[in-house]
Amino acid sequence: MILSGLLLGSLISWTAFALSSSVESQKVQAIHGQSQTPLVDMSTLSETEYTMLGHPAFPRYCVRVKKSNFCDGTVNSYTGYIDIEARHLYFYFFESRADPDKDDVIFWVNGGPGGSSAMGLFMEMGPCRVVNSTHTEYHPYSWNSNANIFFVDQPVGVGYSYADYGETVTTTEEAAKDIAAFIAIFFENFSKFKGRPLHMASESYGGRYIPVFASEVFDQNQKLAQAGLVPVNLTSIMIGNGDTDIFTMGLSYYDKSCTAASGSPILDIRTCIKMKQVLPRCKKWMTESCIDQFDAISCSAAVSFCEEQLIGPFSATGISPYDITRKCEGAPEKTACYFLTEDVEKYINLPETRQAMGIDSTAPKFNIMSMKVNSDFANTLDGLHPTYDHVAALLDRGVRVLIYVGRNDWICNDLGNEAWTTQFDWSGHDEFASQPLREWKIDDRKAGFTRSAKGLTYVSVDGAGHMVPFDKPKESLVLVTRWLNNQEL
Repeated sequence: MILSGLLLGSLISWTAFALSSSVESQKVQAIHGQSQTPLVDMSTLSETEYTMLGHPAFPRYCVRVKKSNFCDGTVNSYTGYIDIEARHLYFYFFESRADPDKDDVIFWVNGGPGGSSAMGLFMEMGPCRVVNSTHTEYHPYSWNSNANIFFVDQPVGVGYSYADYGETVTTTEEAAKDIAAFIAIFFENFSKFKGRPLHMASESYGGRYIPVFASEVFDQNQKLAQAGLVPVNLTSIMIGNGDTDIFTMGLSYYDKSCTAASGSPILDIRTCIKMKQVLPRCKKWMTESCIDQFDAISCSAAVSFCEEQLIGPFSATGISPYDITRKCEGAPEKTACYFLTEDVEKYINLPETRQAMGIDSTAPKFNIMSMKVNSDFANTLDGLHPTYDHVAALLDRGVRVLIYVGRNDWICNDLGNEAWTTQFDWSGHDEFASQPLREWKIDDRKAGFTRSAKGLTYVSVDGAGHMVPFDKPKESLVLVTRWLNNQEL
C-alpha cells in the first residue's frame, strides 16, 4: 500500500496443551507437552493461558492461542502467535456473528509490504473500528457478519509480530511457507473447521501476497492428503485494489492522471504530454527486461526511470494516491495518507489494549507500517515479480478469484486491474475478456461495474478508494457476502 513499495514421524497425531504466557516458559513447556486429541470447539480455550497447537508435519512451527474478550463483545474472539522457532507472528481471530459452526473462514493480511493487518481490523472490515486514540466502536458491516475471520501481522517485523534475534523474511515466497503451515495447523487442530471453505484475502501488495500464499496452500494440500490428513478447502482468493501486475499498472498512471478516467484530468497538459511520450519506452523496456527475461539490473533501472516519469508528477500534487478525491494527510510512509492510522497506533499501544490482545511483554512498540520490512522486500526486488501466472494456475485448479477495485484509487487503480484481468493468459481468457462490463447493484442502486466468467470476477466499486471497506463498508459487505455464497453480483 505504501507508494515507495509499489514499484518496489507419523502425520496423524498432533499436540495441544496449555502453558503460561511467558515466552521462555512456553518454549520449555512446548518441548515437554503431552499429545492430546484435537480441540473441537475454540470456546473451550483458556482466557488466561495459551494453548499450543502443533503438527508433526511442521516441527519448526507451533501456534499459541487463547480466548480474548476483545473488539467484538457479541462473538468469541481469540488472539495468539504463530511461532517459527525464534520468529513470532501475531494474529487475531473472530468467530462469525451469524453461524460460526457453519460459516466459511476468511484469512486476511494487509499489504505494504510492511503493513499491519490492524489497519484492516480497525479501519476496514473488522468487527470494531477505532474512532480516536482511546476508543473503538461496534462495526455493523464487519466481514465477520457472515464469516469467521483471521487477521495476521506478517511477515515478522510487522505490527506486533517480532523476532527474538533479529531474524527477517524478505520475500513473498518465504512468507508463504509460514502462512501455509499456520493454516494447516489451525484446521488440523480445530476439527469443527475441517473441510470448511477458506477464502484468502488482502489488498494492495496483497495482489502479490495472496496468489503466492494460496498457491503454497494448494500445493501443500497434496502432501497433507498423502499423509492421510484432510486437505484445506481452499475455495477462493479475494484481492482488493491489488498490485498483481505492476507493469500494466504502471502504464495505467498516464490515463488515470491525464484523461477523463478520473472524472477530469488531474495533471496539466504539458506534464501529460511528457508522460505520454515516455509510455512506449517504458512499455518496451519493462517488457524486455522484466517480463520476457528477468534481468535484475536492467529491470530495476527501467522501473526506477518509469516510476520517476509516471509517478513523480502525481506525487508532487499532494493528492492522496489512495483516494484522488482527497489530499494526502501526513507523509504516506507514516500515515498512509490517513491521520486515523495515528489513532490506531496510539490505541493499540495502550497498556490495557496490549493486555486485552495478549501481547508478549517482549514484543516491541506497535507501528502500523514497518518501513524496514518495506525496504527489505524492495532490496530483494520482490515486488518486481507479477503474480498473474499464480492466479491462472489457481483458476485452472478450480479456485475462484475475486478482483475488486475502488474507482477513486490511483496507485492500484481500476484501469490497471481491469487491463491485466483481460490480458493475462489462462484457460478462460477468451470467455472472460469477451464479456461486457455490466452494472452491479445494491437496493436497485448502481454500485459499480463487473465482469465474470469461468471462476474469475472483476468488480469496480463507485465512490471507494484504495481501501474499499473503509470508504464503502455496506457495499463491501454485500459484495463479500454474495461472493461467499457464490451468488451473481
